Amino acid sequence: MKQSMLLNQNNLQHLPEGVDRPTYDRSQLTAGIVHIGVGGFHRSHEAFYTDELLAQTGATDWGICGVGLREADRKIADVLKQQDYLYTLIIKHPDGKVEHRVIGSIVDFMLAADDANAVINKMADESTRIVSLTITEGGYHFNAATNEFDFTHPDVQHDLANPQQPKMVFGYLTEALRRRRANNLPAFTIQSCDNIQHNGNMTRKMLLAFAYQQDAELARWIENEVRFPNAMVDRITPVTTMSDIAALETSGITDAWPVVCEPFTQWVIEDTFANGRPQWEDVGAQFVADVTPYETMKIRLLNAGHSVLGLLGSIHGHETIDGCIADPLFATYLRRFMDIEATPVLAPVEGIDLEAYKSVLIERFGNPNVKDNLARICLESSSKLPKFLISTIMENLEKGGSVHYAALVIAAWCYYSDKGMSKDGVALDIVDEMKAELHQAAIQSQVDGLAFLKIESIFGDLASKTAFTEVYLPMLETLYHNPDIAQQMQALIGEPEALTA
Repeated sequence: MKQSMLLNQNNLQHLPEGVDRPTYDRSQLTAGIVHIGVGGFHRSHEAFYTDELLAQTGATDWGICGVGLREADRKIADVLKQQDYLYTLIIKHPDGKVEHRVIGSIVDFMLAADDANAVINKMADESTRIVSLTITEGGYHFNAATNEFDFTHPDVQHDLANPQQPKMVFGYLTEALRRRRANNLPAFTIQSCDNIQHNGNMTRKMLLAFAYQQDAELARWIENEVRFPNAMVDRITPVTTMSDIAALETSGITDAWPVVCEPFTQWVIEDTFANGRPQWEDVGAQFVADVTPYETMKIRLLNAGHSVLGLLGSIHGHETIDGCIADPLFATYLRRFMDIEATPVLAPVEGIDLEAYKSVLIERFGNPNVKDNLARICLESSSKLPKFLISTIMENLEKGGSVHYAALVIAAWCYYSDKGMSKDGVALDIVDEMKAELHQAAIQSQVDGLAFLKIESIFGDLASKTAFTEVYLPMLETLYHNPDIAQQMQALIGEPEALTA
């Protein structure tokens, strides 16, 4: 067993042979990017691309200052500080190969719970040219039923009344931009890196709604000066486990919070920035005029595919995405969903062979070395499914397409929200901001079969769509009488068929 070396700047050159590490001088870096929401995905994606750029080009003005807005971010703040903001990216290949790469692009981390004013001033500082976000779908305060900003949230009401002591992201952004404007500094770019269709447009709409309510003159300046590039992001990044940490230590690196990911990564960005940008295209990112077809493809195939497997698999008793794909029934069901319901409502994507893309997705999902837990996939489904799956259902209803495969997923979600257990009675860990409302509606579905669909903030008017409810209601009734979801999946697809990449 190798002697393990604590990960920090002093030990960087003494790490085991074969571990990639920063070759650039981190002490010379300026944080031109402030990133809010430093989770695993940010560290496997934007921070990874930026680390590549710093290593290959010698740029010094695009370091990253991480920001945590919640008290729950204290753990990552403490870990990164103790490790001089270094961490290990554990890249797991399908063939069992594992790469270890130390990422050095994060150079600071600030916790808003300790000093909100310091965080605002950092974003307002002249050196900050991009503020990027991974705040999850729920962080955008978007009401899916009205397509408008949700002003009812207590944090929103607080921020409107207390602009210098904000709690939510749009309060911080607005106050930072107010200070930049007051100091005659150019606006920064706000760059969403979340899995949301038109994520830049969404960010712009939500920020302007909040800002106009708080300060109309400032809002007009934001509307004219700030840029919000849309982007499609992709890299499967499961939650780091204690076994991942232990395995890394066995290989010679002591890292309190490494990040696990697959080798595949993709980033497609619209080239509209307010105040300069990194040359990420030099390290594999793709800049385009319109990201729409790329992000729609990804959201309706990869993200929706995750949700299909996550909800059906949880009821069945599978635990991981690769475990689902190893089951021919689930692999076939997913491919049928992609082919029959998702692909027909996708526009052509320049440079992408959709059939090959779907085959690669199946291969990626089946990577046995990336144990992506279904509980993580199902996190905050109330925020995810309107974009990932329900939009596909609505388009198929408009065009007379199939909704059977998606309908079973929604029925499974209702059962999942009601019972909170697999068909075998194993408790499921349900984490969702709307958990209580979902649970109550799901319980009522045994009296009113459409009760779950009547949550308008999620489903809009889906409950009134007879072409959907005629498919959904028998599935839901069958599931409550017999929670063996595999039987209904089998009935839809016939005999499972072997899939080839």
